[in-house]
Amino acid sequence: MKSLLNILWLGLKELRSLLSDIVMVVFVIYAFTLAIYVQATGTSSEVNNASIAFVDEDGSALSKELFNAFYPPRFKLPELISAGDVQGDMDRGRFMFVVVIPPRFEHDLRAGRNPDLQVNIDATAMQQAGIGAGYIRNIITDRVSSFLKRTEESGPKPINLVIRKMFNPNGISSWFKSVVAIINQITLLTVVLTGAAVIREREHGTLEHLLVMPLTSFEIAMAKVWANGLVILVATAASLLLVVDMVLKVPFAGSVVLWFVGVVLYLFFATALGIFLGTISRSMAQFALLIILVVLVLMLLSGGSTPVESQPKWLQYLTYLLPARQFVSFSQVIIYRGGGLSAVWRQFLMVSAVGVGFFVYSLALFRKSIAVTK
Repeated sequence: MKSLLNILWLGLKELRSLLSDIVMVVFVIYAFTLAIYVQATGTSSEVNNASIAFVDEDGSALSKELFNAFYPPRFKLPELISAGDVQGDMDRGRFMFVVVIPPRFEHDLRAGRNPDLQVNIDATAMQQAGIGAGYIRNIITDRVSSFLKRTEESGPKPINLVIRKMFNPNGISSWFKSVVAIINQITLLTVVLTGAAVIREREHGTLEHLLVMPLTSFEIAMAKVWANGLVILVATAASLLLVVDMVLKVPFAGSVVLWFVGVVLYLFFATALGIFLGTISRSMAQFALLIILVVLVLMLLSGGSTPVESQPKWLQYLTYLLPARQFVSFSQVIIYRGGGLSAVWRQFLMVSAVGVGFFVYSLALFRKSIAVTK
């Protein structure tokens, strides 16, 4: 009981110390509000308001119909330009796509000569350029087919292909990016707060005050774990409610309680990692460099930014041991697919096992550093 009271009072000291650091408080608020909103909406993989122009050297009814087939929100209203302006306008970045309709295009098409239609693409925006090229191909193909048949109705097809997008029917990227942003902020902020607390006590000399008290290294470490973990947990809950749910309107298919159970398990690992990095760092500058080397790598290999399947096979096996990958995995199962405990218990078990193992190692290292300080 005395040990629990020591952990409680030490944790309250950690909370007071954090709340007195205005810069850190503002950073936490920004990271779980505006940063998540910007990351979710600032970049998009969909084609939205793409600039497009036409060089109409045919002047036929079909070329005019193709020109009028492009409209918002996928594309901006197209502009007519001359062939001599194509290079200069694309060099200046005025248009992402320029469609060149050659002379006698409609005549050759009716004669069955299969004329060429040129689409110039600014591939500096690679993802939007690739998706936009597919949109342009489909729109032009449909318009040409309906024009030749003089009807909007298509003939009989050998199969009826029905495409069903599960979990994200409209393909809205902010649904995915907002949750990934929260996951990344949980990893980053938990490690930063816990590690900074260890270094701050060493730099300010408060660690020596703790050493003269009847406290154990376990009590000191556990106080940092629950205090900083509680701050991140509250910030995550507020961000999920205010930003993800109310502002971005992202649906939560599964159990919120079950997801937060997984968050608590992951916070145990992340705080242990923060204690480890704070223990081996001798200054805030060293700690910042270790954050770049360790935390950013965890984010990149977690599967949140790119699918794990796109990584080399040998690396996929290594990432299976990373709690960050398991965190992203069970978050996707619970939030998007509505999975229950039976679908995520393996990820929960892996995060718990690695978290406990890493905490024991970090605690031993922390105890050794305290012994050296004494």
